[in-house]
Amino acid sequence: MAGSTGNGTTPNRHPVKGVGLGLRRALLSKLNSEANTERMTAVDFMEVAPENWIDVGGHLGHKFRSYCERYPMLLHGLSLSLGSPDPLDEDYIRRIGRFMDDCNIRYYSDHLTFCSDAGHLYDLMPIPFTEEAAAYTAQRIMRVQDILGRRIAIENASYYAAPGQEISEIDFISSVLQQADCDLLLDINNIYVNSVNHRYDAVEFLRALPAERIAYAHIAGHHNEAEDLIIDTHGAAVIPNVWELLDVAYESFGVFPTLLERDFNFPPVHELMDEVDHIAAIQQRHQNHAEETLAAVSHG
Repeated sequence: MAGSTGNGTTPNRHPVKGVGLGLRRALLSKLNSEANTERMTAVDFMEVAPENWIDVGGHLGHKFRSYCERYPMLLHGLSLSLGSPDPLDEDYIRRIGRFMDDCNIRYYSDHLTFCSDAGHLYDLMPIPFTEEAAAYTAQRIMRVQDILGRRIAIENASYYAAPGQEISEIDFISSVLQQADCDLLLDINNIYVNSVNHRYDAVEFLRALPAERIAYAHIAGHHNEAEDLIIDTHGAAVIPNVWELLDVAYESFGVFPTLLERDFNFPPVHELMDEVDHIAAIQQRHQNHAEETLAAVSHG
């Protein structure tokens, strides 16, 4: 399947269009209030962690389903544990599939990490960057896709150590994507965080990713622990350097759906919507440029 060619078009693999917002329980009532209704028209799709919503009924379940009726909904999982030595939890994967069917959810992604080893580790741990680990992880992704009967995406993760590293991060990610024949959930902030923590060029890394695999993207804020240490928190506003990296991504690959993540320390809704609007403005600028370029070429 052809990917983006840098002309602002949208590959068929994109499950949604436009700009999204991560839906968190703390935002349910705030986003739905009459005062914020007009601003919410800027949101084209939403995303939730399935672990927070599977089998949730009652008042909360009703609220969640009301959002599913109004917005295209995506799932971004936390506990698939793709790189774990433990067997895949196939019962959990089947529950994911039923949840997607029941709530008309369009797409599922998870992290290129592991979070279990004879028990839950309660963190997203880095998979060793080796060819053996890439092949092992790809096989598990293919099994997930077989069970779900759907393509899934894996997210490039932030990490703070690289135990057992034998190949580069970019080669590891590319190898997994190719062997598993799955999609990429491109996390812009994670590239920036890792580029500072591990001292590499963020733009060079970004442009080395396989554009044709990008399903959609995340953008978020982080915490500066020190000049050379950034913690990926999703608890702050997006900084200018990360906005600039998103701009480079659109310039390099064309416009793709992009979602704002915020997990805690929530500002007023209008501030969240300002960031949503900023994503939309960058997308529109690149789309306008692509249309102007195409028109100029057409008129010779």
